[in-house]
Amino acid sequence: MQNECRLSIITVNYNGQEDTCALLSTIPSDRDIEIIVVDNGSRVDETQTIAQRFPHVTTIRSEQNLGFAGGNNLGIKASHGKYLFFINNDTEFRGEWMADRLMQRLDEHAETAIVCPKIRFAWGTSPIQFAGFTPLSSVTLRNQGIGYGEEDHGQHDTPHSTPYAHGAAMLVSREAIKRVGLMPECYFLYYEEVDWSIMMTRAGYDIWYDPSCTIYHKESRSTGIDSPLKCYYLTRNRFLLAKRNIGFPTRLCTYFYLITIVLIRDILKHLLKKHWQQAQSALTGVADFCRGRIGKRQIEN
Repeated sequence: MQNECRLSIITVNYNGQEDTCALLSTIPSDRDIEIIVVDNGSRVDETQTIAQRFPHVTTIRSEQNLGFAGGNNLGIKASHGKYLFFINNDTEFRGEWMADRLMQRLDEHAETAIVCPKIRFAWGTSPIQFAGFTPLSSVTLRNQGIGYGEEDHGQHDTPHSTPYAHGAAMLVSREAIKRVGLMPECYFLYYEEVDWSIMMTRAGYDIWYDPSCTIYHKESRSTGIDSPLKCYYLTRNRFLLAKRNIGFPTRLCTYFYLITIVLIRDILKHLLKKHWQQAQSALTGVADFCRGRIGKRQIEN
């Protein structure tokens, strides 16, 4: 059995070996780092190409797409790191390697389960995507991404706690995972990191944003920016998040808001744009939640 290392980097690949290889080329291989790529049911097994280009990387092939949480959970089970850095395959590091500073925060704060870096978009002038979150409203499930869309002038360079991690990049303590459990796989795609964050905080942990490390995110390369697949899972999983984390009777108010405001707004938006499949996917998402269908649902892009 392999000895424990300090850091395991886990990324999930789904028909995206070009992005995955671009990410791997930005991660140093001369440190106490284990790198794991999970090929999550790509149409063609892409692990062979990745392993040939990066022989120091551990590749795992799943014949089925297990979703975001399922793919990452495969990586967790195969990993040996004290800390696990989950990063989207459509991200990249630039400049000096700064992940050690995130690990230092976990070293010094046993009560912290997750620490997230600053995330900037990879295009244009690289505006900020993530500098922390505000809490979700218990009725509307709305919140704000701190710094979202802003040019980075150092205005969000102070570490602070955040109620939720960002799934594109999060460093997690193995000890916290052992205590709380793996990522919830019932969502398949979207909101699982929010639910996992809530599980962590309920167990007494906190979550931090630390801008001493920055990653750059291309975003939505696997699902499409406004695809039917994305519309389906975002719609269905809002209801699932409420069911799992909001108590009765507030949850009824949440359902009412999601149906009468959010669903109608989204459908009208798609119809005005003549996005017929997206509108249908949103309706199917609500219907499947009511039927108790969770996990994967095949939606054509």
